[in-house]
Amino acid sequence: MHPVRITAKLSVAKQPAVEDFSALAAAGFTAIINNRPNGEEEGQPGSAAEQHAAQAAGLAYSHIPVTGPSITEADVRRFQSAVAGATGPVLGHCKSGTRSLTLWVIGEVLDGRMRAADVRAFGEGLGFDLKGAEAWLAQHGDRGGRS
Repeated sequence: MHPVRITAKLSVAKQPAVEDFSALAAAGFTAIINNRPNGEEEGQPGSAAEQHAAQAAGLAYSHIPVTGPSITEADVRRFQSAVAGATGPVLGHCKSGTRSLTLWVIGEVLDGRMRAADVRAFGEGLGFDLKGAEAWLAQHGDRGGRS
């Protein structure tokens, strides 16, 4: 697992093993945001195991489970709040990191800090396919016509 730095406060990554949580804390992360629904894939640790590992490592923990088609603006706002409320660097994760980045990007567009037209190139520059974020923004609007 190699976190991809998005901002000074947020990195995203694929599913970490619970054994990695102490190393994440040692690397400076202060919080974990799990964006995977429980039972999404056989062998994934699940929220209860992650919360226990996070607490043991001294990390704050949030579970905001989403699937691409089910993302709501409330999910985006909960993700933003979890990042903003953390005392230091945050690791958002899902199966690949894409959903975590999607939540962040949608919030950036809704809040006017990114143009919807720039989402795809931004994702590609980091090695992520953000077509789902583009589709969400096209369906839900970007709350101000910033495209």
